[in-house]
Amino acid sequence: MAAPTLRRGTCGVVLAALLGTGLAACGDSGEIKKPDLVEGAEAGGKLTIGISYDEPGVGFKDGDDYSGFDVDTATYVAEALGVDDDDITWVRADPADREELLTSGQADLVVATYSITDERKQQVDFAGPYFVAHQDLLIRRNDTEITGPKTLHDRVLCSVTGTTSSEYVREHYKGDITLKEYPRYSACVEALLDGKVDAVTTDDLILAGYASEDRYRGKLKVVGDGFTDERYGIGVRKGDTALVAKVDAALKQYIDDGSWRAALDESVGGSGYDLPDPPTPGTA
Repeated sequence: MAAPTLRRGTCGVVLAALLGTGLAACGDSGEIKKPDLVEGAEAGGKLTIGISYDEPGVGFKDGDDYSGFDVDTATYVAEALGVDDDDITWVRADPADREELLTSGQADLVVATYSITDERKQQVDFAGPYFVAHQDLLIRRNDTEITGPKTLHDRVLCSVTGTTSSEYVREHYKGDITLKEYPRYSACVEALLDGKVDAVTTDDLILAGYASEDRYRGKLKVVGDGFTDERYGIGVRKGDTALVAKVDAALKQYIDDGSWRAALDESVGGSGYDLPDPPTPGTA
């Protein structure tokens, strides 16, 4: 499988309309650096890594090119583990399939906006966190009635099977909101444009990517009323504590040498998104 096109120190995908903010010029935030090997790593390895294929700016496949913050994160971690980018095999990790990819051995790591939860920890282990997102709503741009989850009474809401976003809606809004689930976010977004659903819910970072994509720009907007914290971790096969420790060490280096912020700035910095402070890896 083709290696990803890396974006080292260039102004990348612009995610406009995030949380209603305007465009800002891309800043000089440094470069995504070539990492040092972490303790215990040896050069010459190979990895199969699960990523999202349909989340613009986060994890996106276009032909043989792979781009987004999660792709940059995965590539940096792999290189810190001794795996060159052309020795990474990328596989699609849809939300409902992430645990199966790891438990079956089809992937060594999953880096796919993968929220750390106690329920998931029963099946897989996590390194991280490496980012904290917030669940939000994506709506049609001309919609003035939906301003947050409390205004979704008797509405049809779309999310993706197997996500914490779907679980949150089922737990907190039983009988009040009709939840429709699809296997991928792109299907939810198309249903929103077609009027089949009233809103899409998942993490703000993902929603902003869709709102700023050329074919959707000017048609959709993110409400900007985040109502959960989603701690992203890197999924690892259950019991592989040695690999978790190495990935955590790689993530710490990723943050400390400025590459974490450079990757975020390339993916979302041009949108006016207020880049958060990094979390502390090793606390998953």
